[in-house]
Amino acid sequence: MITPSRHLLPSKLPNVGTTIFTVMSRLAQDTGAINLSQGFPSFDCSPDLVALVEKYLRKGANQYAPMAGVPALREALAHKTLAAYGVSYDPETEITVTSGATEALYAAVAAVVRPGDEVLVFEPAYDSYVPAVELNGGSPVFVTLTPPDYLIDWEEVRSKVTDRTRLIMVNTPHNPTGRVWTTDDLNQLADIVQDKPIWVVSDEVYEHILFEGRTHHSLMTHPVLRERTFICGSFGKTFHITGWKIGYCLAPAGLTTEFRKVHQFLTFSTVTPMQYALADFLSVPEHYESLPAFYERKRNLFLDSISGSRFRFKPAEGSFFQILSYAGITDEPDYDLAIRLTKEIGIASVPVSVFYQQRNDYQLLRFCFAKDDELLLRAGERLSRL
Repeated sequence: MITPSRHLLPSKLPNVGTTIFTVMSRLAQDTGAINLSQGFPSFDCSPDLVALVEKYLRKGANQYAPMAGVPALREALAHKTLAAYGVSYDPETEITVTSGATEALYAAVAAVVRPGDEVLVFEPAYDSYVPAVELNGGSPVFVTLTPPDYLIDWEEVRSKVTDRTRLIMVNTPHNPTGRVWTTDDLNQLADIVQDKPIWVVSDEVYEHILFEGRTHHSLMTHPVLRERTFICGSFGKTFHITGWKIGYCLAPAGLTTEFRKVHQFLTFSTVTPMQYALADFLSVPEHYESLPAFYERKRNLFLDSISGSRFRFKPAEGSFFQILSYAGITDEPDYDLAIRLTKEIGIASVPVSVFYQQRNDYQLLRFCFAKDDELLLRAGERLSRL
């Protein structure tokens, strides 16, 4: 008799192990280090939002939500998107609530990519993109961005587009670099895809976290890109509720139809009372319009706290991550240094090389500043000792 223990299951993702975020957070917990590695706030969400959840829990909103999302939340998203970007999406046919932005990203990739397709990925890249492509039979094609500016060479992008290119993955504001796309970036991308059967998945979970008065140029605001793009967003990043795992996807009706075919067999529906609470909370624009100033102050506090250190940096343009260069401090590989700093000075970060397919090591570490002020000041003091 053949037993499973005697025969290993062939892996569909042989190059994927435990994510760096899990590794560093676990190490931070084991050592008591300040965790600036994984991207989640150390502070709680608004008490008003918690009260709204309690309201709907007690009202009995505790059964399955509709597959596409609670109508009130989809309508609130439509109103918010129109007010923020001047773009209309039909809440019935073009807006889908998902179990986190990661699910939205996966469902969008799965709706488009078939075996043999190529997908352009700008790296450094968030770690869910490539596995989603490979699980659906696609092949990632990388466009490598380099420090300190991480500008896109659009001629290189054009050179890598082939007849097999089916999808392009976009992320703005960008994790891990903090770069924000410009209108020229949108125009360049539109020029490449406008006459080709190429779709776009745009990860815009940090849409409201921008600094120095920058504007988020969502791909939905470009007429060519709007018609072929899945816009993936996250309430977790916007309202400090990453543990709720609630995201959404905005896409034209034809794309949404295919997206929902995948979504209904991934999670079917998303937690119900939280959806009703978010629908009410979205009706007050100040709840998300205040984010740029809130996070810019935290970024500046963190950077001021290391101003006397030997780290070098270009302030992040958006997101709640800051990259620091340690090139003037040590020649250690970034992964080794991240581990050592966690153990020796009690600060956990993420080595930027993990965001590159070939583990390009530019001697950079990523730090999350979505933390309480006291934690940021303590972290800055420790980093300044190096």
